[in-house]
Amino acid sequence: MLVLTRKSGESLYLGDDIIITVVDVRKGQVKIGVSAPDSVKIFRKELYEKIKRENIEAARIGNNSVADLVKQLKKGENNHSDE
Repeated sequence: MLVLTRKSGESLYLGDDIIITVVDVRKGQVKIGVSAPDSVKIFRKELYEKIKRENIEAARIGNNSVADLVKQLKKGENNHSDE
């Protein structure tokens, strides 16, 4: 991990088109600003990890669960067909 020291108002570049700026430092918190192209997705670490876990769980569902869901839907249609 690269560790840099920056003061409020100072910036650093990530590649050619991402700029990280220290906006404010006080009471143990650092506010940072990120300037990046719209194509770059920016997430807080805890949110990124949650999204990743949910995607992994969704991928585990697999075709069997989808097939079971289709069966249940068809079963429901059959039960309501004479209404």
